Amino acid sequence: MDDKLYGSRDKRGQWSPHKRPAREPLFVWPAQPRKFLVWMFGFPGYLWPWNALLIGISVVAWVYLTPTTDTMRELSIGWVAAILLRNAALALLVYGGLHMLLYIQRRQDTNFKYNSKWPDTDNSVFLFRSQTAENVFWTMCSGVPVWTAYEVLAWWMYSNGYTMQVDITQHSIYFVGLLFITPAWLKLQFYMVHRLIHVGPLYHVIHKVHHNNVNPGPWSGLSMHTFEHILYFSGVLFFFLVPSHPMNVMFCLMIQALIPALGHLGFDKIVSEGGKHLDSDGYYHYLHHRYFEVNYGDTLIPFDEWFGTAHDGSQEADEAMYKRTKAKNFSRGGSKV
Repeated sequence: MDDKLYGSRDKRGQWSPHKRPAREPLFVWPAQPRKFLVWMFGFPGYLWPWNALLIGISVVAWVYLTPTTDTMRELSIGWVAAILLRNAALALLVYGGLHMLLYIQRRQDTNFKYNSKWPDTDNSVFLFRSQTAENVFWTMCSGVPVWTAYEVLAWWMYSNGYTMQVDITQHSIYFVGLLFITPAWLKLQFYMVHRLIHVGPLYHVIHKVHHNNVNPGPWSGLSMHTFEHILYFSGVLFFFLVPSHPMNVMFCLMIQALIPALGHLGFDKIVSEGGKHLDSDGYYHYLHHRYFEVNYGDTLIPFDEWFGTAHDGSQEADEAMYKRTKAKNFSRGGSKV
């Protein structure tokens, strides 16, 4: 499968797809019901493949890999450690698996890779002078523990009746509705947190750790300062405030914990030997890592279009970005305040 059929690479080694990122039909006017339904239930789309896969992982994790509510009424090292180990194993499987496939074995070389260069292996910007080593460190030593802490808090509160739990058999439509709006809620929460930590002081103290990854790979997804992890995973607190089922919490946390591997994959497509492929949908966010002051959100809720910070990879978007940057006196990574 030749990436030249789907995009082009410039003299600097930057590959961009012919198909530019565009807003999803959720916020298109006039409304397009047929297009919306195809996007919602079609493949690829809102539900398939990634959200459906994460729902499946959430079911398995809740039913088979989570202690009983009776056990979780009392905080103890045993069940907390079990959840920590389960989450660490999931992170190693997803992040490590994608890294092994694309960056160690290099199954498709630089085919569909946005940046033709590979991660830095001797750069003083990174801990241990290695981009991958630093990314693994922040993911496993900060990201996974913070993810686990939120999950442990949720299960302890559910088990003790401190939050309102929904009975799926009696409120199945409400339960499914919460599942469907969860990805959209997380896009909203991510945008708000992301804009906050791009403000000058917060950027340089906190968010710069993540943005050192100008050429991101899978492990870059959760490579963040611990304080950013705390803010990032706080989206799950929504389910502490509304009636919900533990599966809603699990799905929310799985999205936040695992989807960043795709968003920072560094490749537009994962290609199999038979020529079949899966889209990563990572180009929009890759442009954020490349240019810093664009694409703070996602195409699901087009905040960047509404606030004038969208970039689709085109020359026209480049020109608009440079004009905006000059006019507003942006500093690298955040506006001066």
